[in-house]
Amino acid sequence: MKIMSQITISSNFDSGNIEVVTADAANNIQLNIRKDNASDFLQWFHFRLEAPIGETCTLTIKNAAKTAYPKGWPGYNVCTSWNRQNWFRTPSTYENGELSFEITMLQSSVYFAYFAPYSHERHLDLIAWAQEDERTTCETLGQTLDSRAMHMLKISDTDEPEHKVWVIARQHPGETMAEWFVEGMLHALLDDDTPLAKQLLQTTVFYVVPNMNPDGSARGNLRTNAAGANLNREWQTPSMENSPEVFLVRERMMQEGGDIFLDVHGDEAIPYNFVAGCEGNPSYDDIHATKEHIFKDAYEAISPDFQDEHGYPKDEPGKGNMKLAANWMGENFKTLSYTIEMPFKDNDNLPNIETGWSPERAGQFGKDVLFPIAEVLKGS
Repeated sequence: MKIMSQITISSNFDSGNIEVVTADAANNIQLNIRKDNASDFLQWFHFRLEAPIGETCTLTIKNAAKTAYPKGWPGYNVCTSWNRQNWFRTPSTYENGELSFEITMLQSSVYFAYFAPYSHERHLDLIAWAQEDERTTCETLGQTLDSRAMHMLKISDTDEPEHKVWVIARQHPGETMAEWFVEGMLHALLDDDTPLAKQLLQTTVFYVVPNMNPDGSARGNLRTNAAGANLNREWQTPSMENSPEVFLVRERMMQEGGDIFLDVHGDEAIPYNFVAGCEGNPSYDDIHATKEHIFKDAYEAISPDFQDEHGYPKDEPGKGNMKLAANWMGENFKTLSYTIEMPFKDNDNLPNIETGWSPERAGQFGKDVLFPIAEVLKGS
């Protein structure tokens, strides 16, 4: 925490991240984003500003150009909240390598973040809520390097499932929209008034890891865990010393197998929702391709927020990176394996000036994913 005259800036809380360069006046608050521990990644920020009511404060993130994804700043507006519950966007400008924005203090304090945070306390609440349903069991697969539990939810309404679906999220801890997505999906999946969910659970078991990187989340990291490892580059050779999160989940996947694997993420630069598949995998074939097309067509049919025009370039055949979760899962289980990406900015096809892409929209996107899952399973 740093106090300058009547201005206080703090980030000593769950997922907090900021460094104060100077705050000698309300119109000259200069900040830097702190690096992820044990790595050079930086982009995530989350901090609290306290200033006199009525004061207009101008804030500048000086090292925006040195972040991992500087292309993420043009068109980006800062997530802002007075009460830590409702988040809106504060317009920003990116010029000369710096991100600047201003706010007039309607209350004595306000919170800013790269995206609406998803706290460890909310994570624990989600786990506790889900396991109240008799169809859900919560398992602790092991411990992280900071001694946090690696939670996995097992959800089904049958002891003899025909299908197995895996959903993991937030390998990159700063991509908090991924856990908002999972929260929405779980609320739909456990809703007795959702016929599709009830039908799915009669034939299918869901294995859900809402937060793959609880240490990095609490530390305020963008992409890495407590050891500085980028978990989405650890799937070929994970270890308990460097990437226990991947090691533990991967071991359980190999025990159980699966029919669908979804890895939920956020993208800093691309203002759309999209998926990335396994076209570069050595075993990629017409079966993979057919399942991918079914999934995409069904997602587009149920959700106007999904599209397949904008996204990552497809890997050339045989050149897929097997260190990535979706590629590793698709190759080892010879089935549908997708990375789902959501924007930090907004969905440019359906923009919302006030909120941008938001927790609520990510949650709805998570609810909608049950339909493409069901469509793919019909042919399995």
